[in-house]
Amino acid sequence: MTSSSPLTLDDIRSTLATRRLGQHLHIHQSLVSTNSEAMTLAQNGAEDGTVVVAESQSAGRGRHARTWFSPPGLNLYCSIIVRGLGRGLSLADWLSWVPLTTALAAAEAVQETAAISLALKWPNDLLLGERKVGGILCESSLTLPANPVVVIGIGLNVNVPGELFPDELRPIATSLFESSHRLIDRNRLLAQLLLDLEQSLDELRDHGPSRLLQAYQRRCTTLGRQIRVILGADEELLGTAVAITADGTLQVKPSTGTSGTDKVTLVDIRAGDVIHVRS
Repeated sequence: MTSSSPLTLDDIRSTLATRRLGQHLHIHQSLVSTNSEAMTLAQNGAEDGTVVVAESQSAGRGRHARTWFSPPGLNLYCSIIVRGLGRGLSLADWLSWVPLTTALAAAEAVQETAAISLALKWPNDLLLGERKVGGILCESSLTLPANPVVVIGIGLNVNVPGELFPDELRPIATSLFESSHRLIDRNRLLAQLLLDLEQSLDELRDHGPSRLLQAYQRRCTTLGRQIRVILGADEELLGTAVAITADGTLQVKPSTGTSGTDKVTLVDIRAGDVIHVRS
């Protein structure tokens, strides 16, 4: 494997076709966390669409306070500042749909750039087979609820070879390089990701989630699967994922508590750690 080309402003902008996202772009060699840096910029008035990118993170974060594996110079670690609400969307629906929309945009950008088809695990994990290749972490500031600020954090395992993953991650994580056996141009991938995300957020803002939901469902391998949902320290739900509603909620048919003649009551999941149960 030859070395992965560095991220540069010139190379990203050479193919960047967005109107907002990435027009203000900050590239760092190393950060504690791109989300933390972006939230600080947002609180200091940074514009909608400002993007923070790092070649490495010393304390990158995933959902549920997990550490995100962030080796230098190989992957994509970026955070995008998004201001405002979609037309006709409640604050709750907007905050539910931004991460789903981002996961969908990331999957489409990978397909367009690297010709690799990714699946989605609800709400915002990107999978190759059953192994994770990327994830989304959205954090919000609701000082002005009518004009919320969302920082969208995206981590994609791009060019990291399998042998660099820690032992505990090798069975559950992978990279685009491991699938394609070739280096992916991270500059071009980031530019395409920002374009796809901008277009998807515009669709969400202007027309609501209907068409995005259809596209998300086509990629979502959680639907129809037996899953385990971790709801809290001492609470979990085992069942089958049967639907995603218009507000982004996952509906689960519980495996226990009903007999064959009982009416099944679906459980609505708006937040939780979803695990695909392998048959």
